[in-house]
Amino acid sequence: MMFTLTEVAALNDIQPTYRILKPWWDVFMDYLGVVMLMLAIFSGTMQLTKDQVVCLPILEPASEDPSGFTTPHPAEGSGSGSGNGGSRGTLAAAPLVTKDLPDSVVHQIHFTHSGGVGQQPLPTGVRTNLDFQQYVFVNQMCYHVALPWYSKYFPYLALIHTIVLMVSSNFWFKYPKTCSKIEHFVGILGKCFESPWTTKALSETACEDSEENKQRLTGAPFLPKHISTSSEEGSPNQSTPMLAKSGVKFTADKPVIEVPCMTILDNKDGEQAKALFEKVRKFRTHVEDSDLIYKLYVAQTVIKTVKFILILCYTMTFVAAIDFDHVCEPDIKHLTGYTKFQCTHNMAFMLRKLLVSYISLVCIYGLICIYTLFWLFRRPLKEYSFEKVREESSFSDIPDVKNDFAFLLHMVDQYDQLYSKRFGVFLSEVSENKLREISLNHEWTFEKLRQHVTRNAQDKLELHLFMLSGLPDAVFDLTDLEILKLELIPEARITAKISQMINIQELHFYHCPAKVEQTAFSFLRDHLRCLHVKFTDVAEIPTWVYLLKSLRELYLVGNLNSENNKMIGLESLRDLRHLKILHLKSNLTKVPTNITDLSPHLIKLVVHNDGTKLLVLNSLKKMMNLAELELHNCELERIPHAIFSLTNLQELDLKSNNIRTIEEVISFQHLKRLICLKLWHNKIITIPLSISHVKNLESLYLSHNKLESLPVPLFNLLKLRYLDISHNSIVVIPLEIGFMQNLQHFAITGNKVEVVPKQLFKCTKLRTLCLGHNCIAVLPEKISNLVQLTNLELKGNCLDRLPPQLGQCHLLRRNCLVVEDHLFDSLPLEIKESINQEANVPFANGV
Repeated sequence: MMFTLTEVAALNDIQPTYRILKPWWDVFMDYLGVVMLMLAIFSGTMQLTKDQVVCLPILEPASEDPSGFTTPHPAEGSGSGSGNGGSRGTLAAAPLVTKDLPDSVVHQIHFTHSGGVGQQPLPTGVRTNLDFQQYVFVNQMCYHVALPWYSKYFPYLALIHTIVLMVSSNFWFKYPKTCSKIEHFVGILGKCFESPWTTKALSETACEDSEENKQRLTGAPFLPKHISTSSEEGSPNQSTPMLAKSGVKFTADKPVIEVPCMTILDNKDGEQAKALFEKVRKFRTHVEDSDLIYKLYVAQTVIKTVKFILILCYTMTFVAAIDFDHVCEPDIKHLTGYTKFQCTHNMAFMLRKLLVSYISLVCIYGLICIYTLFWLFRRPLKEYSFEKVREESSFSDIPDVKNDFAFLLHMVDQYDQLYSKRFGVFLSEVSENKLREISLNHEWTFEKLRQHVTRNAQDKLELHLFMLSGLPDAVFDLTDLEILKLELIPEARITAKISQMINIQELHFYHCPAKVEQTAFSFLRDHLRCLHVKFTDVAEIPTWVYLLKSLRELYLVGNLNSENNKMIGLESLRDLRHLKILHLKSNLTKVPTNITDLSPHLIKLVVHNDGTKLLVLNSLKKMMNLAELELHNCELERIPHAIFSLTNLQELDLKSNNIRTIEEVISFQHLKRLICLKLWHNKIITIPLSISHVKNLESLYLSHNKLESLPVPLFNLLKLRYLDISHNSIVVIPLEIGFMQNLQHFAITGNKVEVVPKQLFKCTKLRTLCLGHNCIAVLPEKISNLVQLTNLELKGNCLDRLPPQLGQCHLLRRNCLVVEDHLFDSLPLEIKESINQEANVPFANGV
C-alpha cells in the first residue's frame, strides 16, 4: 500500500472545537466512514497478497488407454517438439518442477515420471501435456479474462467512494469562505459559554425568578418591569391624569436588591465581556447577510445522498457476479493446445462477504443522509427564535436571527441547547446595559465622583460627566450637588435615588437621551428649576421634559424642524405652567406656534438661529407678558413689526442679523417699558432722528455696524446710562454728548475719532470710558472730572503722553487702565503709585 489507514482517516478529521457543529448524524456518518475505509483497505490488502485464480484445461472427449490412462486428443499440431520427437508431449520433455502447481497436476507429473520396466502406473489423473510456465500463463490470462471487473476492482472502488463521502461530510469546514465564518463563530461561542458574565446574567435571572416566586407566595405585590402612568392605580397628586393624557410612559424598575447568588465581575472579566458584546454584534451583522453556509451544507448532503444511490444501484447488480467457479476461454490455443479452462477464484467467498458488508454500511449511511435532508427541509433553518430563552430569562429583548447565523445556532442546538441559551445573553441589549452598569459603578465610586465636583462662576457645586456608558449610581449620593451635566451618555437612567439630591436644581443633557423612572420623575417635576437639552433631532427630547410643572428655565439646542415638512416638532408646552425663560438655539424658519401656551407666564424668549432666515413671527404678538426678546442670527433685514405689539417688552436684542435700516425705531415709543435696545453686529448705516422718541432707553448697543456719524437727537435720551458704538466708522463725537448726565458706560472703540470733546467729561457719572483704537492725539485734562471712573481704555491711539490729572480719578487702577506701558511710565511717580494700589483699598470706605 502507498498510504496507511491513519493517513486516509485524516481526511475525516476536523478541529476539536468544531464538534459543537456536528449533530449526531454527522458523527455517526463519520464513524461509518471510518468503518467503510477500514473495510476497503482490508479488501485491498487481501487482494494484493492473496487473490489468485487457478485454472485447469477442459479436455475434449478421448479414447481410454489399456494401461488405465485417458489419452486426450490434443489439437492439431499440439504437443509436437521443437525438432526432436514430434510424437512426444511437452510434459514428457519438461523437467520435474512441481512448485506452485495444483496437487492433481503434481500427482500426474510424478506418476508420469515414475513409469519404468515392470511398473504399472496408477490411474490417478488426466494427462494435460502442459508445463509449469504454461499453467502460470493460463492463470494470469484467465484472471483478467474470466473474472468480472468488479471482483478485481471492488476494494479500490470502495476506497474511492469512502474518500469522496468523507470529504463531502466535512467540506463546509474546509471551504475558505465558510471556514473563516465557522471558525469565528466557534471561537466567539466558546468564549461566551465560558464568560463569567454569562454565569452572572443567568444566575441573576434565576434570582429574579426566585424573588418573583417568593413575592407570589407571600402575597406581596410584585411590580411589573415596565408600567405607565396611565395605569388604573390611584395617585394622590394630579399628575396621573396629566400623564395619562399625554401618553408618556416611564420605566418603573424595582430597586436593585443585592442577593447572595450574584457575583461581582473584576475589571478584566468586565472588559472581556464588553469586547464579546462588540464581537457578537459585528459577527451578526456580517453573517446574517448571507446563507452560504446553509447552502453548502445542503449541497454536500445532497451529494452524499446521490452518491449513496449510485453506489447502491450498480453494486447490487454485481453481487451475484462474484463466483468461485469460472469457465475461461482465452485466445491462447496456439500456445497451450486448449481452448477452455476451468478456473477457481480463491477470494470469491471473502469478497462477497465484504461486498455485502459494504452495501449494508452504505445503506445505513444513505438512510442517515435521507434523514438529514428531511431535517434540513422540514422547517426553515434560516430563522432562529430565542422565544424559549426570552421566556426563561429576564432578557426579553433577545432578537431572533436569520440566514447563516440562524443555521449555525440550529446546528449547535443538536449538540447542546445550553450553548445557544448562554450565547443569547450576548445578543441582549438589556444584558449589555447591565454589564455596563456594573462596570461603571465599579469604576466610578463616590470618592472619584467627589473629586470631579467643582464650583462654577455662580459659586454652585457642579458635576460634569462626559462620554460614560451610563450614569453611576454613586452620583445620587452627592446630596449637596446643585448642577449635574451629562454629555454623550447613551444610557443615562435617572432612578428613584435622585430624591436624595435635595439641592439639585439644574440638569444638563447634551446628546444624552435620559430615561426617568416614575418616582424620579415625580421628584424632578416638583424640584427641578432649570433644564438644558442639546440634541440632534427634536425626537431626542425626552417626552417627560414637557411635563415638568415646576420648571423655570428651559434651554433647547438642536434641530427643531422635522426632516419631511420643516414643521416644528415641539410638543405641547401647556404643562410647563411656571416656565419663565425659554431658550431655543436651532434653525427655525418661524416662531413655534405652541409657545403661545406659555404666554401667561413666559417673560424671556431667546431664539438663536444658525443663519436660517426667520420668516414668520406672528406668534410673538400673543406673548403679551414677554419682557425680554432675543433674536440672534435670524437673517432679519428690518425690525419685525410683531415686536411692536409686546407692550411689556423691556429688552430687545437683535444681534447678528442683516438689518440695514432702523426707521421703524419710532414705533418703539409705544413700548413704554423698553429700556434696553441691542442692535449690534448688523449693517446699520444711519441712526434715524426719531431715536429721540424712545425716551425711556437706558442702554443702547450699536457696536459692529457701519455708522459714520451720530445724530444730535441721540443725545436727547437723557436716561441713557449705557452707550456702545464701538467698531464703526465714526469720526466725530458730537458736543451734545455732554447732555447725557446719567451716562455711566461709553464705548467708542475701533472708530476714527481724532478729538475727544471736553463736553464728554461733563458726564461725571461715567465709570467706563473706552476710547481705544482711534486716532486720538491728546487726552483732555478735564478727565479729572470723572471721579467715578474705574475703567479706561486708551490703547491704540496716537497719544504721546497721559495727563497728570489722571491721578484725580481715584477709583482707577492699573489693571483697568488699558494703555501702552511707555505712556503709563510717562506719568509722575506718585500718580503711578496711586494707580498701582490694590483695587480694594478705595472700596474700604464704601465707595
